[in-house]
Amino acid sequence: MQLEYFHLIDRIADLNIGEKTITVEAQVPQHNTIFEGHFPGYPLLPGVLLIESMAQTSGWLLIALMKFERMPFLAMVKEAKMRSFVTPGELLKVEASVVHEGSGFAITEAKISVGGKPRCNATLTFRHIPFPHPDLRVHMDAMAKRIGFPQQAMSHD
Repeated sequence: MQLEYFHLIDRIADLNIGEKTITVEAQVPQHNTIFEGHFPGYPLLPGVLLIESMAQTSGWLLIALMKFERMPFLAMVKEAKMRSFVTPGELLKVEASVVHEGSGFAITEAKISVGGKPRCNATLTFRHIPFPHPDLRVHMDAMAKRIGFPQQAMSHD
C-alpha cells in the first residue's frame, strides 16, 4: 500500500472472469504519517481506506470484465460494516464478486480479512464510462502492470 497516493492494492492474487471474482493482497505499511493522527498511541487504518481498498479491488474486477474498455467509478457504498480493527503491518486479503450488472453500472460484494478473520465488508455500486481522458488510461495501464493484472484480460494489447 502507498497510502499517500491512494494505491491500496499490492497485487492481484486471483482473477476469475467466468465466476466474476477477484482476490488481491495489500500490505498495510508499518509506518505512515496517517497513523500519527489516527490514532496517537493506537494506530488504526481508517475505515474509509478499507472501503476504498474494497472499491479498488472491485474496480479491477470490473475493468477485467469490461476488457479494459471502460472505467468504473464508485457511486454508492451500502451496508459497510467494520467488524474489527486493521493495524499497521497486517496483510489484507481483499475479495470481491459481481452480484449485478446493469446498463452503465454494476454492484459488487466485497470483504477484507486478515489471517482468515473478517475485518469488514460492503456492497458497492459503480457507474462505468469509457475512459474519460487518455492520461487516466495510461495511468491505469501502468497500475495494471504494477499489481499483476493478467495481460490476457487487457483487450487493447
